Amino acid sequence: MSYALSTTLDAPHEKVLAQTRVALAEQGFGVLTEIDVAATLKTRLDVDVPPQVILGACRPALAHQALEADPSVGVLLPCNVVVRSLGAQQTVVEALNPGVMMQVTDNPSLGAVAEEAHQRLDAALASLQPQE
Repeated sequence: MSYALSTTLDAPHEKVLAQTRVALAEQGFGVLTEIDVAATLKTRLDVDVPPQVILGACRPALAHQALEADPSVGVLLPCNVVVRSLGAQQTVVEALNPGVMMQVTDNPSLGAVAEEAHQRLDAALASLQPQE
């Protein structure tokens, strides 16, 4: 099992980042955290890296179900979604595969939660389209 769900778009980073926020919202995910990796590395280490943002996405009902099944699963939340520039006109969007949660915890009661999260993240990524 791959640890990431992924799609690559022929579109600039900022447009894909905006689209990703909308796509996640359409699947019921809110963005709880946002880390601008490029800005952080520039500020802290004075290094330049291509634009990359980590969105901490959460669908509250799924998070609640997961925490009810295993309170320690909070260390694996929220779902990280990364929007990373591959160049001026190409961007990759990656999300942690929720199935990894099952592998890490070995808790079968998380199966339904992981499956729904997987389906919703897949749908969000599949809805992303290059913008002209």
